[in-house]
Order: sequence, then structure tokens, then C-alpha cells
Amino acid sequence: MLRLLVLLPLLVQQPARIAEVGCHCDPGQPETMQARQCSLCREAERQAPETEIFFVPDASPRKPNRWLLLVRSHAYDGERGLEKMPAALRKRVWEAAIRKARELWGDAWGLAYNGDKVRTQCHFHIHIGKLLKGVELDRNLRVVNGPAEIPVPKDGSGLWIHPHGRRLHVHMNEQICETVLMR
Repeated sequence: MLRLLVLLPLLVQQPARIAEVGCHCDPGQPETMQARQCSLCREAERQAPETEIFFVPDASPRKPNRWLLLVRSHAYDGERGLEKMPAALRKRVWEAAIRKARELWGDAWGLAYNGDKVRTQCHFHIHIGKLLKGVELDRNLRVVNGPAEIPVPKDGSGLWIHPHGRRLHVHMNEQICETVLMR
């Protein structure tokens, strides 16, 4: 309880600060990509042009066990990236993220896509990590058979996903989703 009281003022300030992130990155003008929130855009530009999907370890020292999936294209940056993405690419993104997650964490993996209001990086990315024990919730839960059935948030919210037997549990309509993953 004490920890919650200490963190509460910080959490209240976060959405207002993060909502201002925006995406003003233009790969044709490198000076526009120097802000901290553009670091993943810079990482995407370092990849070969033919690269579609790639992985990088999370650069945050507070998240040593996390990886990120990124797409090279900037077409899905900013708000509602999953919604802008064609279904075929979205399916490849989820398949690649699940493969990497299984490689790292076996059946204890989780994926998280933060909502628009709390994202601190403008480039499209998905967090990959080990799912924390005891975070399973019944609210806003959808059970799907595989990556092609993972729903797309239509309201700028995020989602988090984890395995449940031969199916996937998709938790929808949340903003801060990565907190279900081990740091």
C-alpha cells in the first residue's frame, strides 16, 4: 500500500506528459528524429530497407528482461498503429512476436501493446517479456485460436496477450499494458 501511495502522484502525471509525445519524426530530415521519443524511429532507420520486422532488447535499464518487436516502416507510427496496419502484416507481426516470446520464455510469455495515451515512443512497437504470475483478469478478455484472430483496438487503447493452453488470451481496452510483464 505504501508503494502505491508513493507511485500514485507519478502515475497521475504520466498520461498528461505521455499524451504530448506525438510523432514528428521524418526520416528524410534526421534533425527531426533527435528527441527521446524518436529513438525507435532511429533504430528502424538503421535496419536494411528490405527488413519488415525486427527485434531489439529494450534499452531501458529498468527493463533488462524485455525485448521489443518493431516494424521498419514508419507508416504505423503515432496513434492507432495496429488499426492502420494491413491485416496480413498484423498477422505476421503477432506470429513473429509469439515466436520470439516462446524462444525467450517458453509458455510463460506475454506480449503488450500500450495504448495511445501512455506510449512514450512514437514508433510502432510491441513489448515482449515474461508474464507476471497472478495478473490474469476476466474483464475485457477475449479468447482466440491464433494470431489471425487477435482483435484490433478501435479506440486507441492497448492490449496484452498470453498463452492459455492451445489458445491465446487477449486482454483489451487498457492503456498501460506492459506492466503485466516482468521488468
